[in-house]
Amino acid sequence: MNASPTRRTRFALVTSLLLAAVAMANAPTALAKPKAPAAKPLDLMQPADTMQVWRKVQCSTVDGKPAVFHWSGKLYSRMEGERDRHLFNVEGMNIRQCGSAQDPVKGTGVRLVSREIMMYTDPKTGQPLRRWTNPWSGKEVEVLAVANDPVNQGPMFSTTMNLRETGGMFHYLIEVPLFYKNPLAGDWQEQVGNHYHAVEMFNFFFDKADALDSQATEMKRLTVSWVRIGPWLPWMEMGSRPGVVFVNASGDRVATVADLPAVLREEIATHYPEYVAPPPLDDKRPNETSWTYFRKLMEKRRAAAPGPTPAHTPTH
Repeated sequence: MNASPTRRTRFALVTSLLLAAVAMANAPTALAKPKAPAAKPLDLMQPADTMQVWRKVQCSTVDGKPAVFHWSGKLYSRMEGERDRHLFNVEGMNIRQCGSAQDPVKGTGVRLVSREIMMYTDPKTGQPLRRWTNPWSGKEVEVLAVANDPVNQGPMFSTTMNLRETGGMFHYLIEVPLFYKNPLAGDWQEQVGNHYHAVEMFNFFFDKADALDSQATEMKRLTVSWVRIGPWLPWMEMGSRPGVVFVNASGDRVATVADLPAVLREEIATHYPEYVAPPPLDDKRPNETSWTYFRKLMEKRRAAAPGPTPAHTPTH
């Protein structure tokens, strides 16, 4: 039986579509869109790549993008002849940003600007300590939080990174020995001592894959530990008693200030509202430390106090 004209037309249409599909499937591969080549990983033997990894750890390869670090831990005393004492807990944060720096000879570098807070909290309640009774002197003193603004670095045009690799993770170790003239002392430190002497030790932990990914602008995961050994805090009023304090803390990078613990968020909102953002990239102020901050605060209070400041004259 002969097919009707309508059936013949449908058959021809289907056949044409099938032939077109086969032709497309067998078309030369040169017509297909080529795949983009895979990004080359960073090479830590190259100074520019090492600087890029350093920026990803410390802040971001994007100029002006804020980064927030948080840490918590414990502070102990160490005095010869007695057990170490757990005096306080600590809660701290640092907000920072990086920016590119240019030099006609050295080329492209980086500058980091930041400010930081660290609070001393009651080990039992976790609440901020405002007053504290010194167990050695029996005197009640005012507790002063760390409020260092700014804490800047650079510009740097090269860096090295002390890295160890374990199980796909990089460990970045930094030791910072500190020894300089104490800002709370007089003009005769070379003769009688009393230099500021401390050490800070940082350990950053992050994925090797993130570190060497040339397309990533920062680390997806990053944790940090921090140990500090230093002299008595000036507000403790320990005088010439021998001994040191040490802090053992750990933390990580958080997305924003809103991700900090409540005790830090409340302190920032109440007393340090400027700490929701890092200093400007062109910040030219000298760095602040706990000791310079304490000195400025005491000098400000002394200037505001009524009447003359009593002189401390040696008796003999």
